Amino acid sequence: MSQEVSTSSSTQIYKRLLGYVKRHKGVFAIAILGMAISATTEAGFAALMKTLMDDSFVAKDPQMIVLAPLLLLLLFVVRGISAFMATYFLEAVSSNVIKKLREELFEKFLLLPSRYYDANSSGQLLSKLVYDTEQVTSATGQAITTLVQDSFRVIALLAWMFYLNWILSLTFIVLTPVLAVLVVLVSKRFRKLSRRIQNSMGDVTHVSEEIILGQKVIKIFGGQRYEKQHFTQVNDYNRLQKMKMVATQAISVNFIQFLVAGALAAIIYVATLPAMKQDVTVGTFVSFMFAMMMLLPAARNLTNINASLQRGIAAAGSIFGLLDQKIERDDGTRILTDTKGSIDFEKVNFSYDQNKGNVLDDISLHIEAGETVAFVGRSGSGKSTLVSLLPRFYDVKEGVIKVDGHNINELRLESLRDHVALVSQEVVLFNDSIRRNIAYGKLSECSNDEIEAAAKAAHVTEYVNKLPDGFDTMVGEGGALLSGGQRQRLAIARAILKDAPILILDEATSALDNESERHIQAALEVLMQNRTTLVIAHRLSTIEGADKIVVMDNGRIVETGTHKELLDQNGYYAELYRLQFND
Repeated sequence: MSQEVSTSSSTQIYKRLLGYVKRHKGVFAIAILGMAISATTEAGFAALMKTLMDDSFVAKDPQMIVLAPLLLLLLFVVRGISAFMATYFLEAVSSNVIKKLREELFEKFLLLPSRYYDANSSGQLLSKLVYDTEQVTSATGQAITTLVQDSFRVIALLAWMFYLNWILSLTFIVLTPVLAVLVVLVSKRFRKLSRRIQNSMGDVTHVSEEIILGQKVIKIFGGQRYEKQHFTQVNDYNRLQKMKMVATQAISVNFIQFLVAGALAAIIYVATLPAMKQDVTVGTFVSFMFAMMMLLPAARNLTNINASLQRGIAAAGSIFGLLDQKIERDDGTRILTDTKGSIDFEKVNFSYDQNKGNVLDDISLHIEAGETVAFVGRSGSGKSTLVSLLPRFYDVKEGVIKVDGHNINELRLESLRDHVALVSQEVVLFNDSIRRNIAYGKLSECSNDEIEAAAKAAHVTEYVNKLPDGFDTMVGEGGALLSGGQRQRLAIARAILKDAPILILDEATSALDNESERHIQAALEVLMQNRTTLVIAHRLSTIEGADKIVVMDNGRIVETGTHKELLDQNGYYAELYRLQFND
């Protein structure tokens, strides 16, 4: 759970949020002008009531009898035009603010380090992008509309009331200090509940996303009841916080209205005293009461604004908290050119969490350019972690990793990753065509001939040619319309097309059937020629031809050699090999 935001930090957050509004100050000014005019017309209605009562009904002035209805129509025309200006142009500002915040959040998602994604659920992050940005409209749209328009309304109506009778007006003014104290107290409550609601919405999104992604596992293992109970729990918590917000808002609003009603009763009593009869005409009293009645909704709106404002501030605080996260460190200046592909790990230590100890201990390894090096070991031995350090998905704190003698921390991230291709066990495909999934990102500039050649080398054309739309066939979300083997071959085709000097294969053939695996192994052998290849494999039969096999256990390198050399040593590798082939 996020910590509560103090009053001072809430002010800073709102100032920062208004900075987005200032970018559209021209449009915003038009909206403010519309609000001011719309609010002022209400004082005009109150003034017109005095004229109607004193001149039309009491004095029966024939000229005013004709003029009053026309003035009423004119006021409604002005009010309608100004209300449209206020609503349309302020909404234009709010929608632009949301658009900008979402763009900045999305860009931040692209640049956040892997550690951040490890520590935060995708549901929470998506909630910020979808739900929290919508809540910001409470502070940039609804709150500003109420604050500006109803403030103008209150000022105009109070001015008219003081003009009519200052004694009666003072009766209403004495409520101001009481209202101010109440608003401050309620603000803290609103802010606390708003943050709880946002966090609980993240939980709702996270649980929902999990059941969508894991629907097959849930069905086969009978997890429906558990997931339903889990969702009910987080959903009920979200509803409870919303109801607390509603209760707080309803109690505070009704209490304020009671105070205003008390002032209204006092005004009626004072206005009907014998001493006031000479100063208060029928028109004055009706006009004053009319202004008072219009003040009631304005006062109610200004008290309601607090809930909307605190909700928007809490959402903005959540968004800015993410936007202020540090992005991947990219302070290198060197650019890799004419890369051969030699790699050196020098006394590398690494931990995901210092409190849990090192995942890698004192790793030193030299890989010649063009070598195929396989990493094997039991699950949790550190194979994938070690390989993920090379493209700097995680930064090394102790030790050095070099490519062609260059410390990777001194290289530009883009330059380093341009020289690395990756095929992982968890194939990532996008809801696009087969062609665009192969030629993804910078590869989109490749020609159709190059794309089809890569597809042929990865044996993708064998199933693409059978599809009605060929390379333009959509693969569905995450490649759902393709089999596991087809998805894997697509990922391999993408790596072939990149033609990088360094290739990482993390269980690249794990999802393939025997026939597909034979084709892919042949394609990979061609791909791995004249390039440095790092292979992570559980099936030892797939890496017997590697130039070097690195055996890892508990984050350390325990053996290094060829397949034959390691078998002859009769150590860790030989034991793994016997266990696997006995199985």
